[in-house]
Amino acid sequence: MSLILGIETSCDDSSAALLHRDGRVVSCRVAGQDEVHAPYGGVVPELASRAHLQKLPGTVEGVLADAGCTLADVEEIAVSCGPGLLGSLLVGVAYANALGWAKNLPVRGVNHIEAHLRSPWIERPDLPYPALGLVVSGGHTHLFWCRTASEIQRICATRDDAAGEALDKLAKHLGLPYPGGPVIDRLAERGNPRAVLFPLPRMSSGDPLDFSFSGLKSAALHWLRSHGYGPPFETDTHALPGWEYDLLASFQKRVVDHLIQRMRVAAIRRKPACLTMAGGVACNRLLRRRLLALGEELGVPAAFPSPRYCTDNAAMVAFRALDGCGPARPGVAPLDAFPTAHWTPSG
Repeated sequence: MSLILGIETSCDDSSAALLHRDGRVVSCRVAGQDEVHAPYGGVVPELASRAHLQKLPGTVEGVLADAGCTLADVEEIAVSCGPGLLGSLLVGVAYANALGWAKNLPVRGVNHIEAHLRSPWIERPDLPYPALGLVVSGGHTHLFWCRTASEIQRICATRDDAAGEALDKLAKHLGLPYPGGPVIDRLAERGNPRAVLFPLPRMSSGDPLDFSFSGLKSAALHWLRSHGYGPPFETDTHALPGWEYDLLASFQKRVVDHLIQRMRVAAIRRKPACLTMAGGVACNRLLRRRLLALGEELGVPAAFPSPRYCTDNAAMVAFRALDGCGPARPGVAPLDAFPTAHWTPSG
């Protein structure tokens, strides 16, 4: 077999995957760390790095066993080298470098955000270009214009919090379980999304397409104070007061409104052949429904990956490597990691 081994450790998920050269996923595993970070209400970088050291080797062994093959069947290693948490990235990059050196395999560094951006094509290789792509997660919120798989232009990004970060912070303030975004997605179904009228973020300077979520978060905290609601909050998600379900539904709706409104404006201006979305927040059910509705409104296909390929995973890393992004270095020429979120797309 001619396989690519993908490795992903940019934040708190240790993942490995094997892909054929034609893009078919042979096997993919993700070892999460929610149990490690839940007591702190968020990812602790040092703990994440240590957990990767423990989980990554077994995860790689697991995907090889799932595929019924060995490293002799692998012809290239692709590893996420940034952006992300530096300590976490270094674990994955060091592992890939060592494996490449030991087995004389080339190692290709892959941009984590570009891997997310390409992930809708894993299951929908027929999606046309040019595409308008949203990458939305706990750490990133970016909108891209993709002329082709290799010609990528970032249109806009968030000026402050990422969309998933805003959801997680509200959930943490209310004492809800970690991670907060999926919890809000579930609980919001029980509330009235029009009960609290949060303002839609607007830019008074700079690029009017930029995202901003810190104001929404502040508005939610102000609403709680002005209505006399404060800690301790009810933590049993099956017995929350009605106002809390309404607050969560209204907050989630406004976050989604903001994302979709920016995509609509950009799509009308640029006229893409399709709309895509990826990243952890792309699992949100309301956002998925709204993107499909936007695609129908504009008369173009709208697509997003299955949830397993929305959150951090190594299949998307190996898939992006198929585009030939960056040089595949020999194992004796070690790759480095870059933690910064400020980067230029490779296209």
